[in-house]
Amino acid sequence: FDFRLHREFDPARGARALELLAEVRREVAVLQPPTWQRMPHSFTHIFAGGYAAGYYSYLWAELLSADAFERFEESGVFDAVTGAAFRKSILAVGGSRPALESFIEFRGREPQADALLRSYGLASV
Repeated sequence: FDFRLHREFDPARGARALELLAEVRREVAVLQPPTWQRMPHSFTHIFAGGYAAGYYSYLWAELLSADAFERFEESGVFDAVTGAAFRKSILAVGGSRPALESFIEFRGREPQADALLRSYGLASV
């Protein structure tokens, strides 16, 4: 919703936040909230303080976490080799390089959203 709101804003038409939210909900919502609900007017993270779409950094972190943890699930959560690889690829380097590079070294590939969807129960195992 917020990506579309920022991308499609036209000062000549004004902010059509509720109209756009209704469109998005019709496309993707499993349950429709009550019509009196005004989430865009109260969810300041997507508008205030320059945060805007940066809110999705939380979701990106969840995706990386879920995908990394799947490597442990694949080899056993207490597998010493996997633990050592995590320590070497992620923990030892800390913020000395981009997180994506560390993730790719640990996982052997780029992150995949499937792991996050599975962790939410939205995709089959």
